[in-house]
Parts: sequence; structure tokens; C-alpha cells
Amino acid sequence: MKIGMMSFAHLHAEAYIHNLRAVPDVEMIGIADEESERGKHFAEIFNANLFPSYEAMLAEQPDGVLVCSENARHKKLVEMAVDAGVKYILCEKPLAINLAESTDMMEICKKAGVKLMTAFPMRFNAPVLEVKKLLDQGGLGQVFAIKSENQGQVPSHHRQWFVEKDLAGGGAVMDHTVHLLDLMRWMMGSEVQEVYAQTNRIMRGHEVQVETGGLVMLTFENGVFASINCSWSRPRRYPTWGGLSMEIIGERGVATTDAFRQNITAFGMEEAHTLYIPWGSDSNQGLINEFCAAIREQREPAITGYDGHKALEVVLAAYRSADSGQPVQLSI
Repeated sequence: MKIGMMSFAHLHAEAYIHNLRAVPDVEMIGIADEESERGKHFAEIFNANLFPSYEAMLAEQPDGVLVCSENARHKKLVEMAVDAGVKYILCEKPLAINLAESTDMMEICKKAGVKLMTAFPMRFNAPVLEVKKLLDQGGLGQVFAIKSENQGQVPSHHRQWFVEKDLAGGGAVMDHTVHLLDLMRWMMGSEVQEVYAQTNRIMRGHEVQVETGGLVMLTFENGVFASINCSWSRPRRYPTWGGLSMEIIGERGVATTDAFRQNITAFGMEEAHTLYIPWGSDSNQGLINEFCAAIREQREPAITGYDGHKALEVVLAAYRSADSGQPVQLSI
């Protein structure tokens, strides 16, 4: 099985290249990047084959590709892969920066018989999977509410484009709402009916064009209401980039999960601050394993382009709500 990586713009690409190499029957054929210096930099770091262009990579007829570009460039690369005959595409989240683009991406892939998967690795997180199992077995009874957080650092020191609206489409709300929203849709099998949001840009010391803080309130068609704290509120010297947690309140109890609690706290390192060293399960590996399994078994991946589209729909509604100060209704 041959798989290539289109762009190394997204930070997650640095994990995915290791994940691909860990799958026994996969040949990671190399990477391509429209920014030649960036491509050269990461090809050297990861000892990877660097193609001179996307076209050169696609000419190798890979079985699948990973699209890890800036958010605004996802559609362009997906279209290129489809036109080249690639049948499986894993695209980073958010799927696009507007609904017209994500709709076009889904239609283009459907027409060509291409399976489009959205990169939502948290569905493969071990603590999250345990909570999903509990809910499926009715362990909480009726769910009433969900309180959740996906906080992180202002990502400009990792990738500058994350704080540029034209390339990212937005800030903390665009970056962090989608993971938790996808988990809620998946766990409950219900769609969002109403969105209310507030945002701000108060993190000092960062020159950004986008919001750094956000609180999104959701009402689902099944009556569950939920909150998502999606802020970039962690200082740069925080032990980790951030975290993801959920508190699910039901008639029989409360289930809490912290997706990144599987770590060792270390002190006295050269960085002179506390570090979290992960020891547990790798959600990204679960994502890549599923993508490769879908190719191998010639089936639809567990997470689809539609899942990415629905998450984006809520994010854009959150922006409209923040602008207007009013709740936004979504059609189910």
C-alpha cells in the first residue's frame, strides 16, 4: 500500500509520518510541499523522500494521500488528488474554511468514487472510547448535559499560519471546537439544533488576526445542551500544548474523561519547567490505522467527509452568533 503526504503545513503531519511508518503493509512514499523550503526542512528531519511537486507525487499512483496543508488550501489539494485517480484521502480538520468548499469537496469525491476521511483522531483515544462504550451500554441513562474543554497555546510559535485568518479561517473556535463537537455527535447520534457563542482576543504578547478565546453553547435535537471552552489559554511554558476533557451528566451519574491524562510529570529537565511525558495510547495511530484499514478492505472509513462538514457547520454558526450576539438555529 503506497501513501503520500501532501504538504507539511499542519503540525499534525509530524506525528502522522511516524504513524504511517508504523503500519506494516504501508510504504510512505514521501512528501510534497508547495513551499519548497518547508518541504526540504521536514524531509531532512524525517529522512523522507521529497517530491519536487504534488504532481510528481501523484504520478506515483498512491493508494491514498494525507492532506496536511493550511485550512484554506485543503480543497485545492483534494481536487488534485481526485483528478489524479487517488481513491482514499485523509484531510486535516477543519475540512475547509467555508461550507461551499466543504460541500464541493464532498461532491467531487462522491462523483469520482473517492472515500474522503476527516482527521478526527480523538475518536480513537482510549479514555474517550471507554466513555463511548459506557454511553452505548446505557450506563448513564438519559444524558442531560455535557461540559467540555479543548484548550491550548496560541499556536503561532508552532505554525504562524494558524493565526492568519485568510489561511486558517479563524482562531481558537475554528481550531478547537471541531474535535469536541465531533465527539458529541458521534457519542449521541444527534445533531446540533442551536448555537450560541462568545469570543475574544485578549491573550497578550501575541500578534494575531483571530480570536484567542471562545465559549460555544450548543443545544442538540435530542435536548442535550453542551458547552465547549475552545480557548488558546495555555501559556507557552505550560507542560503540554493543552488538553481535551469532557464531563457528561446523565440521570444515573456523571462520567468524566481527560484525553491526555496518560502521562508522567517530569521535573528538572533542561527546559527548566514541568513536562508531561506521554506513555499511553496514541490517538493519531488509531486514526492512521483506520485510514489504512479502509484502503486495505476497500470500504468507507469510520469518519467521513460529512462528519467534517457537520463540524464546520457548527463552527461557522458560532462565528455568526458571536458577531450578532444572538443564538443561531441550524436546520437538522
